[in-house]
Amino acid sequence: MGLVRLPAWMRMIYPGAVWSLPESGKTIYLTFDDGPVEGVTDKVLEILRRYNAKATFFCIGRNVVRYPRLLERILEEGHVVGNHTFTHPSAWTSGSENYLKDTAQAAKIIPGKLFRPPYGRLTPVVLTRLKKDYRVVMWDVLSRDYDAAVNPEQVYQNVTQHAREGSIIVFHDSQKAAHNVLPVLPRILDFFSERGYAFNSLQVLAES
Repeated sequence: MGLVRLPAWMRMIYPGAVWSLPESGKTIYLTFDDGPVEGVTDKVLEILRRYNAKATFFCIGRNVVRYPRLLERILEEGHVVGNHTFTHPSAWTSGSENYLKDTAQAAKIIPGKLFRPPYGRLTPVVLTRLKKDYRVVMWDVLSRDYDAAVNPEQVYQNVTQHAREGSIIVFHDSQKAAHNVLPVLPRILDFFSERGYAFNSLQVLAES
């Protein structure tokens, strides 16, 4: 099924990137990649509101162009947004300048200074350039909700068994992941709420 919790040595590959916030105590950081998407992002927002949970949405620029009202709603409801490029390229294959131009195009419509690379892929050149303008945010728990071979119960186990205090967890508010993320998100929120956890956005990074 692939990695869920990344081994510590992998964090050394991208120096300066943020993988978790363990100093924050009993707090979980839910993040959603690849939106906003009508019929998914709006339902995620409704679930988060029921639990008074805040999250961070790493948005693709072309989706923001298509669904600008959803970006507005994310911000209006107290969540944080980050740049996830305009067209979702891989830094390993697109070339540094093309990748950075794609990111800059997204920055024109996605506010803030948080960035997450598609596929978690960066090159040393791109990382060095991005760190001048962004806090590069990775994760320590990958829900794998996008995987067609994974079902909601497996997503639930991936998150509840591996998340710790200060974990940054990756979900996706995309059509590809909807069949997993929408049914399982309330269960995950229940699980951690019952154990005294708070759900915060990455505002602390956005402001630093």
